[in-house]
Amino acid sequence: MSLRIETKAAPDDADFQAIVAPLRAYNHAQAGMTLAEKVAFVVNDESGVTHGGLHARVFGQWLFIELLVVPESARGEGMGTKLMHMAEATAREKGCVGVWLDTFSFQAPDFYQRLGYSVFGELKDYPPGHSRYFMQKRLDIQ
Repeated sequence: MSLRIETKAAPDDADFQAIVAPLRAYNHAQAGMTLAEKVAFVVNDESGVTHGGLHARVFGQWLFIELLVVPESARGEGMGTKLMHMAEATAREKGCVGVWLDTFSFQAPDFYQRLGYSVFGELKDYPPGHSRYFMQKRLDIQ
């Protein structure tokens, strides 16, 4: 078999699936890891319009928080803490070892630290002049 590398300026979902399929198969064979299970808690107004929330996925016995958005009008009222506690409770129910997330220096690293999260990695100058922090909270040792 002759292989070559091709640059794709506009890759589509089929390209992604072709690349990720053998990786998923390998991960499953090595660690029993399957597809991620998605979890979300949405913040709606009285008419059902979504204004924020928390979107996460469970994979490898960890819950990864992909997105947390608290509507500006509700900041400082405990809604972010409530969403995080709901995510942590879900992680415990699903037998997760812990929760991890990433956040920028201009977002909410102090908020997460107040909730017991610790930094396990920092990417400096991403974007330039700022940092991206990778944070975790173990649930199995508390």
